[in-house]
Amino acid sequence: MSVEGERVGFAGLRVAAFESRMAEQMIQLIERHGGRPLVAPSMREVPLEENADVLRFGERLLAGEFDLVILLTGVGTRFMLKVLDSRWPRVQILAALGKTITVVRGPKPLAVLRENNLQPTLAVPEPNTWRDLIKALDDLGRSLTGMSVAVQEYGVPNVELLKAIEARGAIVMRVPVYQWRLPEDTGPLTDAVRAILRGEVDVVLFTNAVQVDHVMQMAERLGGADQLRQVLEKVVVSAVGPIVAERLRSYELPVDFEPSHPKMGIHVKETSERAAELLLHKRAAPRH
Repeated sequence: MSVEGERVGFAGLRVAAFESRMAEQMIQLIERHGGRPLVAPSMREVPLEENADVLRFGERLLAGEFDLVILLTGVGTRFMLKVLDSRWPRVQILAALGKTITVVRGPKPLAVLRENNLQPTLAVPEPNTWRDLIKALDDLGRSLTGMSVAVQEYGVPNVELLKAIEARGAIVMRVPVYQWRLPEDTGPLTDAVRAILRGEVDVVLFTNAVQVDHVMQMAERLGGADQLRQVLEKVVVSAVGPIVAERLRSYELPVDFEPSHPKMGIHVKETSERAAELLLHKRAAPRH
């Protein structure tokens, strides 16, 4: 069965995904690998209407009050700089960042700094989870006790990360830069979750942790969060990487597959190669 699965990919399986900006590309990828796509946008990035936290961060940064700045996302870093541009010259902000220990969680915020001719003090290695970030800080061999640390946040606060930094004696300022919300039109997402609850989906792909939050939120609205957990016992659930897998497990949802590299194209391809085998195994297993 696994050999056949590798040759024909999804082999006509119904594949749900929740991409928003990359929805069309996701549809094409699923079709290219033999699946029947059900792609429903699940989120939109919304700049905070009130940017007081970002501007306060700018004031303190220019006053030299931060010892360490942690940048978690590329989108957030870019928007943060745009907000700061509204009050101060970009060169002034960059100069202040250049005098501060800067840590980037992954390649996207790293790229934003490099676009601005800055090199971070520390780039967290893959898979870029909050645990990897904390380990990288610990490996610096420098005590955080008494240090003033700014954390540029994405979507929702990473409570575990904040607690871990504070546990090392640092004084943390959260800098929420943008937030995730449900799409303005939640109809497609509602329909997709209902299709999963009806047992009409064979494979579910998650490429972002917030997608998991919003699918569960929609399931709660439909009165079927527990039902969703039961249904997914017989569905292949594929997470693009460790951060998404961690979010799924936090909701007590299964994680059946992670690709060799957290990229959307690799995610779809490698899931398609294993989907038939995994589905056969899950559906043959007794329910918990």
